[in-house]
Amino acid sequence: MLPDRADLPRYLAPLPESLEEFALRYAWVIVAVNLAGTAFGFWYYGFHPLPLGDPLITWQFAAEPPVMWPFVPDSPVATFFIAASLALWKLGHNSEVVNALAFFGCLKLGLWTPFTLLAFMEGFSYNSVLMYNFLFWSHLGMVAEAFLIHRYSDFPVGAVFVAVVWYGFNDVVDYFLPIVGTPHHTTLPGQELLETGFMSHPSPTHEIAAAGAVVITFAAIFLSLATRVKKLEGSHSPRSAEAGRPSRQPLGRGRTPHRVARRNESRLRGGGRTVSARGQGSVGRIRSGITGLTPRTLL
Repeated sequence: MLPDRADLPRYLAPLPESLEEFALRYAWVIVAVNLAGTAFGFWYYGFHPLPLGDPLITWQFAAEPPVMWPFVPDSPVATFFIAASLALWKLGHNSEVVNALAFFGCLKLGLWTPFTLLAFMEGFSYNSVLMYNFLFWSHLGMVAEAFLIHRYSDFPVGAVFVAVVWYGFNDVVDYFLPIVGTPHHTTLPGQELLETGFMSHPSPTHEIAAAGAVVITFAAIFLSLATRVKKLEGSHSPRSAEAGRPSRQPLGRGRTPHRVARRNESRLRGGGRTVSARGQGSVGRIRSGITGLTPRTLL
């Protein structure tokens, strides 16, 4: 059974509900597609178990210090996060930390890659038309995947904090303060391998890519926390509160709950005498009425 859809504004849940339902019903297919995308992504960055004639480590992996490899293949890591998020949810082991990492990763890399493909279109002309379009549209598909997660995640603050630390640190080492060598972002047009063994970062390409990454990271923070807030507002709305609250009659002017309680208590205490007196009076009237009956009356 699929989780209910929260009443979220369109900017937090942009996909049609029917599309969400379809995707979540076939979540295992999406998991398989993303795992395949993860394998392709690692190959694209230079991990080449195939073909056998290639060096195992080549391209950008070969130009980066091994200690920084976890921060190089951003898109493959993001597709792994969304595959893990959906798989854990389907298996009944939902992880909010993985959900937050998947949301940030799919939104950030799903937008940043098309942004750079458009901003530096001429520089990416070395790609075939097929590969260019594959990269463009497959990454936009990651954005759509990000907006499935709200169906089974509440984005708790602790989980969002973990995602902010991971992707915030990623931005720092990718563009501003590399730990080893030069910044470690995905290779962009105009970069060259220097004599030092590290990559060059020509301006303004580097600054444009950095601006896009940072803006999208802040957008992910806002959208995840806004989803959290809207879900909490929905759970505490008057309508939802009234649904589980027993109905109460208004107390009336000048009547407080304590006064009503004391009055009811006094009624209960005096109720026996009142009923008894009324009952005795009724019996007496009935007896006198029977005594005054004549045979003619009875007939």
